Amino acid sequence: MAIDWEAGRLDSDLEGVGDDTLAVRAGQRRTPEGEHGEALFFTSSYVFRSAAEAAARFAGERPGNVYSRYTNPTVRAFEERIAALEGAEQAVATASGMSAIMATVMSLCSAGDHVLVSRSVFGATVSLFDKYFKRFGVQVDYVPLADLAAWDAACKPNTRLFFVESPSNPLAELVDIARLAEVAHRHSALLAVDNCFCTPILQKPLALGADIVVHSATKYIDGQGRCLGGVVAGRSELMKEVVGFLRTAGPTLSPFNAWVFLKGLETLRLRMQAHCASALALAEWLEQQPGIERVYYSGLPSHPQHALASQQQKAFGAVVSFEVAGGREGAWRFIDATRLLSITANLGDSKSTITHPATTTHGRLTPDERAQAGIRDSLIRIAVGLEDLEDLKRDLARGLQAL
Repeated sequence: MAIDWEAGRLDSDLEGVGDDTLAVRAGQRRTPEGEHGEALFFTSSYVFRSAAEAAARFAGERPGNVYSRYTNPTVRAFEERIAALEGAEQAVATASGMSAIMATVMSLCSAGDHVLVSRSVFGATVSLFDKYFKRFGVQVDYVPLADLAAWDAACKPNTRLFFVESPSNPLAELVDIARLAEVAHRHSALLAVDNCFCTPILQKPLALGADIVVHSATKYIDGQGRCLGGVVAGRSELMKEVVGFLRTAGPTLSPFNAWVFLKGLETLRLRMQAHCASALALAEWLEQQPGIERVYYSGLPSHPQHALASQQQKAFGAVVSFEVAGGREGAWRFIDATRLLSITANLGDSKSTITHPATTTHGRLTPDERAQAGIRDSLIRIAVGLEDLEDLKRDLARGLQAL
């Protein structure tokens, strides 16, 4: 492993190495000082050796940094590490998960294009498509996530993009990504997959045939609830368009947040392994408790897509949702009775969180939209953190007693 001090690069052959090595090493560049950790570049602009060099860099004729809105070494290291983990040619970092979705659609779709979106997506994603993309002439229709025939039937000559979450928030619904990619490509459309719940450690949509992967890095990539960020990954020809949008519109990731995410990636597999083990144990335990009407977790044999989840994911994720007796009042009593879990709508944190989706994450949807997405008033979502499993069970037992 040799260091090219002049270029400031860590010259290591990472071809064929495992995800853990990529999560620690990919994208790293060292300055002449030879620091072992990733450097944090706090600068808005860069100095050029001459006017000619400045002109060449601004024109894209010579590689190098131009302005930190779209070229920053720390952000680039994060982008390269995500690209390596997802098996993408290129990744582009954004200010949040929602801005990653915005950048994808704004850069790849035009007025008059048709986009198909799964009904089983995050509430803010629905608002983004319905309130804003439609305003600029993008046609949007919603399709049941797992119904491949419905996706095929909903396509039009101008269909440009399929957008899905798999697993979905909060019911852990899945779609066969490989087969959906075939449907999209048969209609000359692109398939974008929000891989936030699985991360590249548990699922690699691009290897299954998807064209684009979107993440809210705010969640498991950070892992400790510290920073906002997002990322889009895929083929370079597609990412070139995303870079162009970010360069102009500016919803880019800060260098500090990128540095935090780089450190988060170093422990991603270890954290996901622990998250998933506790989530499965809690889901199995909840399924046996009185007052619990239904548990949604693809790691359970009772989940209708358990076999598919076992096939296209390495594990089942850390989000467990369940319905309780008593409707909204029962759900709120359950949530309010807990003492250890944090009542917040975030997920992916080392601290376990609990929320009522119908009035938080999906609260901006109409009652009919929530019904179509399967978000009932009795539904509770927990994102299992890294606390002791028995302590989590005791806290959830307080909620059960409140029913």
